[in-house]
Amino acid sequence: MSNKYTKEQLLEKDVQELQTIIREMKLSREDDETKEKLVYKILDAQAEVLSAESEVAPKRRRIVAKAPDHVYSATQTGNSERFDTPKEERAAKRLVAAKAKAADAMATQALLGTETPAASTTKKKRTRSAKQEQIAPQESEELKTRQARPKEQARKAQQDQAETIMPEETLEKENAANDIATDAAPTDVASPNAVSGNDGLPDFIVEQIRQQKNEEDTEHHAGQTEEAVGLEDLTEHFRQKQAELSEDNAEMAEAETIVETKETSVENDFEEGVKTDFIIVDDIPVVDVNDFAADVSVEDEYNSASNYPHENVSVNKFRRFKEDVLVNPRLQERRVETATAHHVPEPPMQDIVIDGGGVLEVDNQGVGFLRSADYNYMPSPDDVYVSQNQIRSHALKMGDVIEGKIKIPREGEKYFTLVEIQRINGLAPHEVRDRVAFEHLTPLFPDEQFKLSNNGASPLACRIVDLFSPIGKGQRSLIVAQPKTGKTILLKQIANAIAANYPDTYLMMLLIDERPEEVTDMARTVNAEVIASTFDEPAARHVRIAQMVLEKAKRMVECGHDVVIFLDSITRLARAFNTVAPASGKILTGGVDANALQKPKRFFGAARNIENGGSLTIIATALIDTGSKMDEVIFEEFKGTGNMELQLDRSLANKRIFPAVNLIQSSTRRDDLLLNETTLNRMYILRNYMADMSSMEAMEFVKKRLENSISNEEFLMTMNK
Repeated sequence: MSNKYTKEQLLEKDVQELQTIIREMKLSREDDETKEKLVYKILDAQAEVLSAESEVAPKRRRIVAKAPDHVYSATQTGNSERFDTPKEERAAKRLVAAKAKAADAMATQALLGTETPAASTTKKKRTRSAKQEQIAPQESEELKTRQARPKEQARKAQQDQAETIMPEETLEKENAANDIATDAAPTDVASPNAVSGNDGLPDFIVEQIRQQKNEEDTEHHAGQTEEAVGLEDLTEHFRQKQAELSEDNAEMAEAETIVETKETSVENDFEEGVKTDFIIVDDIPVVDVNDFAADVSVEDEYNSASNYPHENVSVNKFRRFKEDVLVNPRLQERRVETATAHHVPEPPMQDIVIDGGGVLEVDNQGVGFLRSADYNYMPSPDDVYVSQNQIRSHALKMGDVIEGKIKIPREGEKYFTLVEIQRINGLAPHEVRDRVAFEHLTPLFPDEQFKLSNNGASPLACRIVDLFSPIGKGQRSLIVAQPKTGKTILLKQIANAIAANYPDTYLMMLLIDERPEEVTDMARTVNAEVIASTFDEPAARHVRIAQMVLEKAKRMVECGHDVVIFLDSITRLARAFNTVAPASGKILTGGVDANALQKPKRFFGAARNIENGGSLTIIATALIDTGSKMDEVIFEEFKGTGNMELQLDRSLANKRIFPAVNLIQSSTRRDDLLLNETTLNRMYILRNYMADMSSMEAMEFVKKRLENSISNEEFLMTMNK
């Protein structure tokens, strides 16, 4: 299977494409499988193929090591001794120290120009007694017997291991090396004489000579080790080292008896020497936990558990002072370089693109942001940045509803970014580019009615509005209401009726200076977009939200949509504009600035029916009889601009007659364009009959007959009776 699909790619495909992919993958399928089941079936099949192709990673070998014990004692002989180590291991360490001192003595004699090692020995009067010379032949016999046992054991272990692991050529070389080591072993007996040659020199000179020799040996051996590792396999290298270390074990077993024999003479020498307090000759080495996981060196191989192939022995590993990070800072740099050399660089992060949208708001610099309706079109963390080039290339305007691809910001970036524009106001971008501006569209009288009633299922208020104050597409409706007359409930019923009967119409409920609980109730009970600015917000926020809603409605009308704005209330909106308007020096009655009502009148006057499609309908509420002169001035300014007026009566509301509509004073201009001829004639008869009635009598008369009829048509048919 060459193509690998992700879950997002599969979800974008339809069911037929998914079934085609399943047939290509030769999977079993059923007829009643949903799209989600098909997607997961394809993902499971891809995972099985991928797991079959991938190689199984080798299992890690577990290395078991015993916890080391770091309890040491420094003796006057200059050797560090651990209390709990076996006797053989202590003897081996003493042998190594004796060899090192013998080599240092020879180097010192070469530097000082001494003739023979015997000349240096006469200075200290360290001679063997006669009794020791008599015992020497017996010790030599015991020495030979004790030497044979570890030799044979080491040879057997080496031969068994060589037969199973090492090739024949390597085996022959090791046998030859064992013979040479065996012949040269007795020569080490004379080394104690050389050890005494260092006693005439200061300790710091002996230590300096030893360090120089150790560094040369370490560098020489390190070069050979690097070449061997670079040319041969690492496993073969360690096998050869193991064989060599087995030979060293045999040598140490040989010299064990010699070292024990010389202990007595060494103690006598120190008794004859300067008797001082306890002196620490060698410092205890610095132990670093990180060194236990480092590469194996020559000294580590010598002290490693490979010397005992039949036992799991944990040997402590020490670090020399020159390997300390505090002494040699360059060592830390090497470790950092080694750690970063194996570090695999992370792949570059790819941009995450999601689908999103919002309403465009353009600032004075020409930069735009897509505002979210969840934040009432105010600045928020979800805003999407729109560049100037995108605004110019697509001829975008403030209030455009944009849908497209949005890039999620990376670390250090501030905004979401609009990557691709897919739709503008529900249309393709090329269809919106040559649109006509809202101000240049031709307005007409409303000629298509929003029918709110629907065969007896509609509330009584909607049936009354259809008869006495019909609402058309592009109507500029004004609901004149006193406080507590049920204007908010009437707005809810009208909005839900339009949403149910005209699903293609876009509804926006704009609540200005309202109570927060009413905003929540409106958002939960009305099937429309609710944009609100409560009374605890400043007046500038009221004005900004109202302008965003109006611009959005204009852009949608330019694209041929029918939009309805419910405004509650226009009186409070005019008050907000009056608060933020600059002082002009001309104050009307009630403290209203002369220029303050220009923008709210432009808002209300934007409602119109557009020729060749599209309409903007505004249904606003206006407050009267509030005891404020400003409210009366505002109502007088808007009363002449509306073409439909629906008045509510407080006396009806006090008697709990709802809807509290004053049927005599409520009407619509040019209702002949909205109602048919039969309805017009019967409504003419009804209005003529109710002309002499009061608002309460007229409402009781109409309400009683509407409740007894199922629809408005049935109610009008009873007018002749």
